[in-house]
Amino acid sequence: MKYRRLGSSGLKVSALSFGSWVTFVNQLDESTATNCMDYAYNEGVNFFDNAEAYANGKSEKLMGNIIKKLKWTRDTYIVSSKVFWGGEKPTQIGLCKKHIHDACNAALRRMKVNYLDLFFCHRPDPETPILETIYAMNDLITQGKIIYWGTSEWSAKEIEEAFKLCKDYNLRCPTMEQPQYNILHRDRMENEYQSLFQKYSLGTTIWSPLASGLLTGKYNDGIPSKSRLNVKGYEWLREGMENTNFKTIKKVGEIARLLNITQSQLAIIWCLNNINVSSVILGASNIKQLKENLESINIIENIDSKIIEKI
Repeated sequence: MKYRRLGSSGLKVSALSFGSWVTFVNQLDESTATNCMDYAYNEGVNFFDNAEAYANGKSEKLMGNIIKKLKWTRDTYIVSSKVFWGGEKPTQIGLCKKHIHDACNAALRRMKVNYLDLFFCHRPDPETPILETIYAMNDLITQGKIIYWGTSEWSAKEIEEAFKLCKDYNLRCPTMEQPQYNILHRDRMENEYQSLFQKYSLGTTIWSPLASGLLTGKYNDGIPSKSRLNVKGYEWLREGMENTNFKTIKKVGEIARLLNITQSQLAIIWCLNNINVSSVILGASNIKQLKENLESINIIENIDSKIIEKI
């Protein structure tokens, strides 16, 4: 495994990490999820991503049970949670100070840990002043409940405002952002965030490197019955296929075949090629997929700049 600094911090995160979005509970039972986490950890993965919204908190419970069962020592792994969608009541949604504190404490209980390494604001909250959100995150750092805080899918303008307020009020600045990034979804990482990378060395833990499986090529001829696109509550993923450029996906597949690697591996290596990517979060519905995707780190040298440019 290769490791990269998380932005301007000194924390070294594995270049490939493992996340639980969609798969945990919905597609993976405890036995399979345990095997996946154990394999990833033994291959050098040290960052495991989660959120209060994933399977309505059940994903965090499952991950916490697995970590306890595998008896990992707390200084060998990194776990995250995200706050925004905690329930249906007004006090369970958004980034007000109360919900941030409640969500953090709930994540600690579910994951059976004393602190979270990374805590993300899962989306921007237009109804809560950014300064209130920053103070809440700063409090959690001071209390030792989180180590680093960051954002997910915030605009560059919103992140810039957060940095300015942190400096004005002498509060902890965000360390990382978690945006979607893949061959089909590029603008935010490659254009909008460029000033943030240059000014603040913002770290990124990118999600959906395979565009929810589209870049594997398995949807070129339709949707398999056990696909995440058929998981209840994720219909919006299926709807997103309507505007997909399958010609591009098939061309990526052709390049992968010429290189004698899988299309998934090529898509992951393409993400890793971006120096502003701290970690690529992998998702897998079985151990075979995970092994294939983790192998990407060992063949990254096979892909030169000409191939990246061609893609």
